[in-house]
Amino acid sequence: MVIEVNKDVDRYQESVALGLSAKQLIFSAASLISGSGIVLLLYPYIGITGSAYVAIPVVAPIALGGFYSYNGMSFYNVMQRKLHMMFGNKALVYVSTESEATIKAYQVVEVGKGKKSVRPVEQNQNRK
Repeated sequence: MVIEVNKDVDRYQESVALGLSAKQLIFSAASLISGSGIVLLLYPYIGITGSAYVAIPVVAPIALGGFYSYNGMSFYNVMQRKLHMMFGNKALVYVSTESEATIKAYQVVEVGKGKKSVRPVEQNQNRK
């Protein structure tokens, strides 16, 4: 008796119908129903092309919700994190505690201790 086991067990998905998982089947049906509803409602007013252009931005996020996966996250989780990164994060601000006066005071202290190797600030700035 031979039992075939998929080598990549992590990527295994059980198909419900037409090779789609239950999640994919539900999101496919939802996108198909919403897209066809939009097209049928708008067809008499703006034609088939215009109604398709209106339906695509509505249908695409619904369909991606069932099929798109990135690092184990669904499409909605990825978009939530991207929006949080764009608008929710505070800017990181660096405030330096070293001014020219502080550096000069440090140099005076070091020269007073007997270390003659400390260069003046003006020489360091000219090397840039």
